Amino acid sequence: MSSAAGSLSEPQVLAHTKRRLFPGEEDDSYVVADTQFSKDEWLPGQPIEPSVRDRLAPFNHVQVGGGYPDLVGVRNLESDLLAVERLGDEPPLIAIEAKGYTSSGVDTELGIVQAYDRLNEANAAYVAAPVDVISETDRTLARELNVGVLGVDAAGTVEVLEVPRVVGNRTTTEARALRFQAGAQGVADASFGLNHPKNYLGYPLAHYADGDTATLLSEYEVVNAVTDARRGAAFLGLIEDGTRVELTSLGEEVIRFGKARYGSVESALEQFENWHGSPKRFVDLAPAWGQLARRVVFDYEATELLVGELQAMHDHGITNPSLVDTVEWLHEQFPSFTVELFVRGDDDVRRRVLTEDGDLRPSALEDGTVYHSPTVFQLKAMLYHAGILTERGAEPSNLEPTEDVWALREPV
Repeated sequence: MSSAAGSLSEPQVLAHTKRRLFPGEEDDSYVVADTQFSKDEWLPGQPIEPSVRDRLAPFNHVQVGGGYPDLVGVRNLESDLLAVERLGDEPPLIAIEAKGYTSSGVDTELGIVQAYDRLNEANAAYVAAPVDVISETDRTLARELNVGVLGVDAAGTVEVLEVPRVVGNRTTTEARALRFQAGAQGVADASFGLNHPKNYLGYPLAHYADGDTATLLSEYEVVNAVTDARRGAAFLGLIEDGTRVELTSLGEEVIRFGKARYGSVESALEQFENWHGSPKRFVDLAPAWGQLARRVVFDYEATELLVGELQAMHDHGITNPSLVDTVEWLHEQFPSFTVELFVRGDDDVRRRVLTEDGDLRPSALEDGTVYHSPTVFQLKAMLYHAGILTERGAEPSNLEPTEDVWALREPV
């Protein structure tokens, strides 16, 4: 991705910057480049190298402040990049504007002003540009506006010229999409793995009970896929899964439910044997447990958004929406969140589904393989078992998006 001095394009500047600020996959980190960088040519006759595009993927069109940053993500930055390392308990939301050489030069001042605009919602903002065009005047303006300045050289080295201060700001639903993916409940790189809520309810009970968690899950016929159960329990907010497992307040409520109803968690676990292998909807098979599952699943951030918009569709006469109908409706209201929740992050998939301006290509939505399995299969199946949706989910390979129904079982 290196280039000769004086010819760094904007996509190249951005790719080097991403590698410096977001060097790899880690907890509490997620970043996307704007969809304009997914095209084949940046300027006429100036192709975007495949290696650059691969570095910048995944793509989404996320509004922050009054526009769409070239790069936006969530990560705890090192002290040489940010004056304050943390903002409360969450990593900061970071917006980056890149500028590269064009026939008329490099407009660094515009980049600084654009980055400053992003501070209406971002916690930190930067401008990145070829290091040899950044002037003292640029640095002075950036300091006055609290914008970080990153200088990129031809070899791809990124020099921190001005360090911004972290600021506290409101987070819109669009920016929240990035926090969702960066957190434990995101669907970017991992999957629920299991599609029945009982498997996740059983995990905090087995963890709390005396004995080895995996052994108890197997003995009581809860589930044998212990790793998937543990990961899903973390996704649903029942446990905090770090170096050791700790119950959350929601997980503790599952323990209280089991004790209050059966006297002990062991007696509660015995109930799981009665449900093993049953195809029946969980809320009908075990109504009290099904209602508990409903509360847990509804606490998952994506559920409230989905249910609210499915109700809005019902109110507008769309009573039996397909997956395609649902995604198109959601994208009108919450475009970035919809893309992150439903569409796989692969470079080729996002390029197929989204235009350079971040609009949907409807024909691409009819291909089941473009969808996130954790959403269209596992999450949907859990919403079915909790009595929220009318139909189960399906694996993307078996999915017919125009026939896959996303309807509320009990619309208001």
